[in-house]
Amino acid sequence: MIVIQDKLISDEIIQEQFVCNLQACKGACCWEGDSGAPLEANELAILDEVFEQVKPYLSPLGVAAIEAQGKYVYFNEAEEWGTTLVDNGPCAYMTMAGGIAQCGIETAWRDGKVPFRKPISCQLYPIRVAKNEAVGFEALNYDRWEICSAACEKGRQEQVAVYQFLKEAIIRKYGEEFYEELDAAAQFMKENND
Repeated sequence: MIVIQDKLISDEIIQEQFVCNLQACKGACCWEGDSGAPLEANELAILDEVFEQVKPYLSPLGVAAIEAQGKYVYFNEAEEWGTTLVDNGPCAYMTMAGGIAQCGIETAWRDGKVPFRKPISCQLYPIRVAKNEAVGFEALNYDRWEICSAACEKGRQEQVAVYQFLKEAIIRKYGEEFYEELDAAAQFMKENND
C-alpha cells in the first residue's frame, strides 16, 4: 500500500495491467453482479436532475425499471446506493449498440445533452473505492473479476498499468495533482524493484 493525499492505494493499481477490451467482454460489467453501480451521495441529486434528458437514450425496460423503483436504489448487502437494475440483472441505464453494452448517461453526455458523464464508480472500474465517512478513510483497491480477463491480457500486451489506463477517471475524481503524485510513486516503485 502507498499513501497519497491521505488515500490508501493498493500496490496492485500500480503493478497490474489493464485495458478494457469491449470486443471480448461486450461490456458485461453493465449486466453482471449483485447490485447496481455504486453511487456517491452527490450523484443521487445529479441523476434526479439529468433523468429526463437521459431517458430517451434508455431501453424501454430500463425506463420501466427506473419508473417503478426510482432513479437509484439502496442495496442493503453492499450498504450503499447504486444504479437501478432491471429484474435484478442489467443496469437500467445500460443500452446496447452493436452487441456491446453502453451507458445511456454517457451517450447523452457525448451528445451534449447532460453535463454528467456517468457514475464515477463506472469510469474508475476496476478500481473500487472503500470509504469510512466517520473517520475520513478512503482506500483504492483493484477489483479482480473474471469477466475482465481479456482486459488484463490486453493490458499486459500493451504494458499499461491499471492507474495509467484510468488516468482520466482518477483526475476526474481526485485531481491532476493527485494523479501526478501517484505516477511519481509508481515510477519510484518501478525503479526500486527492477
